[in-house]
Amino acid sequence: MRARIKKSPIQRLGAGLLVLFLVTILIGLGLWQLDRANEMRNPAVVPIDRTIYPLTELATPTGTIPPTSVGKQVRTAGNYIANYKAPNQIDGNGKVSDWEVALLQNETDTAILVVRGLWKERLQSPEIAMSTRVEITGTLMPRQFDDRAANTPSQLARLDSSILVSATDYQLYDGFILEKSEQTRAGEISRTRILEPKLTSGVPGYYWQHISYVVVWWFMAGLVLYAPFYQRREEKL
Repeated sequence: MRARIKKSPIQRLGAGLLVLFLVTILIGLGLWQLDRANEMRNPAVVPIDRTIYPLTELATPTGTIPPTSVGKQVRTAGNYIANYKAPNQIDGNGKVSDWEVALLQNETDTAILVVRGLWKERLQSPEIAMSTRVEITGTLMPRQFDDRAANTPSQLARLDSSILVSATDYQLYDGFILEKSEQTRAGEISRTRILEPKLTSGVPGYYWQHISYVVVWWFMAGLVLYAPFYQRREEKL
């Protein structure tokens, strides 16, 4: 027969406070995961900043685009030095089409990808040659990570300047500009522009993954809460 070890009131109080502390933390973790699941169901739309910034004020060709610069309106100028087809792109209305993408040399030794418009309208502005200086404005977008097509010398698998590193000696900006306006000395170039996708503040993971974490954390909280009663029952046996 086991001898019972009677705990002092201070020991019982300490054990109770420890249980309460652990339960509070576990319930809090469950609520945190529940909030993240709700954010995935109802993502917050990033507010649009209408200010037009110089490109060099928001990004550099030596690093990734800062998260605070994504979706901002920018302006820059230079010469188009290459032209590419970007197949199977999706605009802000969910429409799938092929886009015309140019590489704009905007400084002495730097360049950035620019979405000019639809690929089928690429011949609408034949007056723009490599020697033509253009001034553009547009939305600064992050690079794409998923391939939409095969990568060839005249076609981009995705909008990502890193796939052009071996094809040019220029320092390449991360991401790309979704063009809104384009102007030369002769005037503004009129053509169909691409509607920008809606940017959201993303939460990593999947909805049901976060819900499963809620269940796990709260189940553990229940176990911690039940443990003192289980131990007390064992001592009575």
